[in-house]
Amino acid sequence: MRILGIDPGLQTTGFGVLDVNGQHLSYVASGTIRTTHLDRGDLPGRLKVLFAGVTEVVQRYKPDQATVEIVFVNVNPQSTLLLGQARGAAIAALVSQDLPVAEYTALQMKKAMVGHGRAAKSQVQEMVKRLLQLPGLPGPDAADALGLAITHAHAGAAMARLGEVAQLQRKQHAMYKSGRSY
Repeated sequence: MRILGIDPGLQTTGFGVLDVNGQHLSYVASGTIRTTHLDRGDLPGRLKVLFAGVTEVVQRYKPDQATVEIVFVNVNPQSTLLLGQARGAAIAALVSQDLPVAEYTALQMKKAMVGHGRAAKSQVQEMVKRLLQLPGLPGPDAADALGLAITHAHAGAAMARLGEVAQLQRKQHAMYKSGRSY
């Protein structure tokens, strides 16, 4: 099975592709899709670049499944909205290519990769390097995308089995306090 991980961002979206054979993970590719060459105020243009970039990655590497980071609410609501639109463009590109999409929070990915949800990006980079036996550290956005793919490789099967037994439902409401959801 081939999994594509996407770490969405309006300026830089990371992607990571890996093959899964049982418990064995093999690195295929990783990189970033950048919109920094466009004017910051050109939101439609930036979303178009993200959509086209994710579509190109899917067509080039032909993954069987995809996973995308769930956006968290941060202090600046405008930043959250912009990030959500970038995430939406990435998900739209994935589903337009008929890919099933799983979602994980950064906290879930960091906990799966490093053992605690408050891990630094450098710690995620190091664990991705070790788990995939890479010669060097991947960039921070690509490392997060690879971390999402690794998390899905390990948790996806268990979640699918749980879903067969008991219907899983997305949380419909949450209370936010200091950037944390309860």
